[in-house]
Amino acid sequence: MRELSSMAANILPSPIRKMFNIASKMNNTVSFALGEPDFTTPKNIIDAACKALCAGQTHYTPNAGILPLREAISRSLNKISGIDVNPESEIVVTVGGTEALILSMMVLLGPGDEVILANPYWPNHPAQVEMCGGVPRFVRVFEKDGFIYNPDDFKKAINRKTKAIVLNSPANPTGGVAGRKVLEDIAKIAIENDLYVISDEVYKHFVYDDAKFTSISSIEGMRQRTIIIDSFSKSYAMTGWRIGYASSNSSIIQNMTKLHENVCACVNTSTQYAAIEALEGPVEPLEYMIQKYAQRRNLIVDGINSIESLSCMKPKGAFYVFMDVTKTGLTSDEFATRLLKETGVVLVPGTGFGDAGEGFVRLSYATSEENIEEGLKRIRGFVYNLK
Repeated sequence: MRELSSMAANILPSPIRKMFNIASKMNNTVSFALGEPDFTTPKNIIDAACKALCAGQTHYTPNAGILPLREAISRSLNKISGIDVNPESEIVVTVGGTEALILSMMVLLGPGDEVILANPYWPNHPAQVEMCGGVPRFVRVFEKDGFIYNPDDFKKAINRKTKAIVLNSPANPTGGVAGRKVLEDIAKIAIENDLYVISDEVYKHFVYDDAKFTSISSIEGMRQRTIIIDSFSKSYAMTGWRIGYASSNSSIIQNMTKLHENVCACVNTSTQYAAIEALEGPVEPLEYMIQKYAQRRNLIVDGINSIESLSCMKPKGAFYVFMDVTKTGLTSDEFATRLLKETGVVLVPGTGFGDAGEGFVRLSYATSEENIEEGLKRIRGFVYNLK
């Protein structure tokens, strides 16, 4: 048999799924591994999909998505970020945010083009850069800075091969949220160096305390050079529905739509009608989930910081904590592996999110308060027994 592609062979599997798969063969586990809401999709959204199916909406849609959905997305972008988007030419509906990301990389990158990313990072970001022949170039972010980007470090990472910057705010895995001043500084760098920005905004609704979400596309000069990536998965507990979108200038979206046509033609039709309901139906389900995540954040942060040898920053956004385990004397992998084997608690070693994650582990608090309390109890006992 002839060899498979080197690209496929060199892409590593997700460390998140690795831990999840190990745990799936065990009993009595408590999982903080997956960034998946434990809520069921709100009933009004499910009903909208059922209504569409019963009305015969079972056929192909335009490649870019049905126009009513693109119009709803345009209104949402204007309401939340204050930007004007042409729904006919500047939005493409995709199979989750992950397809929007890979399409954006495919449109922007040629062989050897470099992309600047924060480290720690969501593993799919650099993997997709590499899948498209690009080269990830990492800039470290630090807990002491709230895991927020340092624009000067971004500037130092730029060279003649740099094509784009990937931003993720609120961020997975750290929960960091970039303020407007930081984004203005990055925007200036992008404009001065003629760079594109891919802005992963899938956690934009999940901000806490005094944090505010800002899209870099809303900053002067950035609308045409930014690709917004968003998804319905996290905000509306629709992970299994697989629907997201990208928004950018018409040339980028036109080319993304051509690629999308060749990958999957269009997104599931009834799912698109459900997404309209998600955006324009009652806001109470989303507000309820945000409130619950805020309560869970407080519970898990207070619990972790009460355990000797463990600590974590109180995240400003998303639904993750990045827990510092260095004082236990264990590496990230050792801590996560031993904790799983000895207690059944599933979390993800920080090194799965880049070498800057050494000394940390990620916990998702998109799980019930009962699970959080039981997990903290087991973690406390594990750390106590390390002495």
